[in-house]
Amino acid sequence: MLSRFPDSGKKRYNAAMQITPHSRRNRVSPLVYILIPIAFFLGLGGGYLVWGSSQPSGAAAGAVPARRVTVSTDGQPSIGPADAPITIVEFSDYQCPYCQLWDQQVYQQLLASYPNKLRFVYRDLPLPMHAEAIPAAEAADCAGDQGAYWKYHDALFAQQYGLGRTAYEHYAADLGLDSKAFAACLDSRRYLSKIQANATDAASAGLDSTPSFVINGRVLIGALPFSDFKAVIDEELAAKP
Repeated sequence: MLSRFPDSGKKRYNAAMQITPHSRRNRVSPLVYILIPIAFFLGLGGGYLVWGSSQPSGAAAGAVPARRVTVSTDGQPSIGPADAPITIVEFSDYQCPYCQLWDQQVYQQLLASYPNKLRFVYRDLPLPMHAEAIPAAEAADCAGDQGAYWKYHDALFAQQYGLGRTAYEHYAADLGLDSKAFAACLDSRRYLSKIQANATDAASAGLDSTPSFVINGRVLIGALPFSDFKAVIDEELAAKP
């Protein structure tokens, strides 16, 4: 590692080492070596008492209320019973790699773990740095016109063909959709205003990153593991009458 430094630096370092002769160490009283560890432990104990008394109790720390918001699900694609005790609203972006990761690792596991207890709602939150976020969202809604929203949603996150107009038409063909109707829907951009409204609603709720989730009003941010969602869902279920 020393070879990475210039020679001049090494020379200054060696010169500094010679300023203090080794013999000076013998001038220190032996009492110092006895008092130093005593002072250390006294200081450590005193610091613990001051620091420990200033920390909140476990009950107080756990009493901080979870953040809750109200977001609409009207007119949004959903899967699961309309009267399910748990509603999860995801604000997501089809070009977001973290959204893709969460979809592949957590989404299906949640649905399988809570049959008939979850209603899952998808809302678009296209990030400005993702050029294909809005076109992909439009493609999913156009597939929804033909009853294939969720299958198309899964295909977009699987990204067998990537993203882009050619890819969107490939996914539609694979799902057996009417290709002419699908292309006409894309060209019309009829869902652009809906997607923009989703993003506006997310901002109003203080959500500005993807994926963001609202579980019965409780906010979770990020591609969190299944265990985090399970903890919140189980708490919400336990609170139901």
